[in-house]
Amino acid sequence: MRFGVMETKNYWVEKLALVLGMLVLAAGVDRAQFPPDFLFGTSTSYYQIEGGYLDDNKGLSNWDVFTHIPGKIKDGSNGDMADDHYHRYMDDIDLMQSLGVNSYRFSISWSRILPRGRFGEVNSEGISFYNKLLDALLLKGIQPFVTLCHYDIPQELEDRYGAWLNSQIQEDFAYYAEICFKEFGEKVKYWGTFNEPNVMIDKGYRFGTYPPSRCSEPYGYCSAGDSDIEPFIAAHNVILSHANAVDIYKNKYQEKQGGSIGIVMSTTWFVPYMDTPIHRMAAKRATAFELAWFLDPIILGAYPPEMVEILGSKLPAFSSNDKLKLRRTMDFIGVNHYTAMYAKDCKFALCNDLSHYESTGYTLRIGFRDGVPIGPTTDMPDFYVTPYGLENIVLQVMERYNNMPMIITENGYAQKSSINLSAKDFVNDEGRIHFLTSYLSSLSSAIRKGADVRGYFIWSIIDNFEWLYGYSLRFGLYHVDYNTMQRTPKLSAKWYSEFLKGGPNITTVVSNMSKPRRLLM
Repeated sequence: MRFGVMETKNYWVEKLALVLGMLVLAAGVDRAQFPPDFLFGTSTSYYQIEGGYLDDNKGLSNWDVFTHIPGKIKDGSNGDMADDHYHRYMDDIDLMQSLGVNSYRFSISWSRILPRGRFGEVNSEGISFYNKLLDALLLKGIQPFVTLCHYDIPQELEDRYGAWLNSQIQEDFAYYAEICFKEFGEKVKYWGTFNEPNVMIDKGYRFGTYPPSRCSEPYGYCSAGDSDIEPFIAAHNVILSHANAVDIYKNKYQEKQGGSIGIVMSTTWFVPYMDTPIHRMAAKRATAFELAWFLDPIILGAYPPEMVEILGSKLPAFSSNDKLKLRRTMDFIGVNHYTAMYAKDCKFALCNDLSHYESTGYTLRIGFRDGVPIGPTTDMPDFYVTPYGLENIVLQVMERYNNMPMIITENGYAQKSSINLSAKDFVNDEGRIHFLTSYLSSLSSAIRKGADVRGYFIWSIIDNFEWLYGYSLRFGLYHVDYNTMQRTPKLSAKWYSEFLKGGPNITTVVSNMSKPRRLLM
C-alpha cells in the first residue's frame, strides 16, 4: 500500500554547524573514486525483515523457536512479523530503486524452502516467493546477492541430530544449496554460503547466547554444551558444508549460470593494547581465532598456525577427501566490518576469567584502554567509530589471501530506539552519515593501495529485528514504525542517493530537507 505525503521538519536546517562538518568530511570521498561497475547496495537477512514466519507452509527455524523463549531477547520481541517484508517486498524494492543502488544483499530462509530439511518436501510456495523477489529486483535493475545461511537453520535439524555438531548437517546443507542453485541460479550472480559463521558458532556454542544455547562455565550457564570443544566441531562442519556447496556450484552450475560464490565473515581490526611484542602477538592471535579460523582452511587448506599451536588435537582433522574439496577455490570473500578493538595479551599476563583460556587464544578483546574508548562510542555495545579499521582489515585480508576479490557486505551504524520515540526522533541521523562517509573514505584508500574490492553494502535498507537486541536498535536508512509498518526516509537515505548520483552533495541534501517527500509503506 502507498500512503500520502509527510512533511520533513524544518528544524534540520538549524543543524548548520553539523552540516558544515559533514561537508568537510564528505569532501574526502565521492562515487568517482570507485570503479564504474562497483556494487553499491544495502543488506538484510530473512529473519530480521521478512516476518510471515508460518505463512505459506514455512517451517520453524531455530530463531523462530529461540526468540519465543522468555528472557532471550532484550525487549521480549521476536521476528514473527519483523518488517513484514514478506508482504511488502515490492514497496521495499521501490525504496532501493529510489536510492539508486545497483545491488541488494538478502538471505533465503532455509526453513521456507525446506521446512523439514531433507526429511520433507520442497516448499513450492517458498520457491515462488523468492522467484518473485528476484524477478522484481532484476526488473528494477538491481543485482541480487543471495546468502544461503544467515544464522538460521530448520529447527527440525537441531531436533533430529544436533545440527552443526553432527556431520549429517553437511549433507543437509549441500541438498539445500543445490536446490537454490537449481531454482534461482539463472537470476543470481553472487552467492554467499554463510553469513558470519564465526559469530554464529561463537555465540551459539561458546557463550550460548544464540541458538542452540550451548555452553559451559565460565563462558555461560547453559543446560548443555562444552565451550572448549563444541565450537571447533561446529565450525569444522560449517567449513566442510561451505566446501560442499562451492564444489556443487563449481562443478554443475557456475559455467552455465555465470555467477560467483564466496563466504561472508565478521571482521574486527585488532589494535595491540600496547605497542609491545606480547600485545602485537595477541592481536595476531585474535585475528587467527576470529577470521583465519574459517578462511585459512577454506583458502589455504589448513587451520591457522596460531590456533594449531595452542589447541592442537582439539581442532578436528581434515580427511584427504575434505582437502580435495577445499581445493575448489571460491570466488570472493565477503567482509562485514563495523569496528576496531584492542587486543590484550593474556598468555603472559593475568586477564579476566575468560580471556586466559586457550579456546579464546589467550587474548582479551576490549574497547577501552585506561578508561578511554578506542573510538567514539555508538548505541551498539562494543561498536566504535573507527574508520581506519576498514582500510586495515581489507589490507590484512589482501595480504594473507593473495588479494582474493573482496566485497564489503555489511557496514552500518546503530541508533538506540524506544517505544516513546517517533520517526522524527530518528530521521536526522547525522551520526550515521559521518560514519558511512568516513568508512567509505577509508575503503577508497585501501583500493588505491591495491586491494581488489568489488562492492560495498550498507547495513541496512530499513530498521529491523537486531537479534538479541530485538527492536531496541535501528540500523536502517529508512525508519520503520512497527505499529503501522510505515517506512520514513532518514537523512542518510538522501545522502546515499546523492552520493550514488555522483556526490555526496550534502548541500543538496540540506536544501531539499524542507521539501515534502512521498513515503512508501
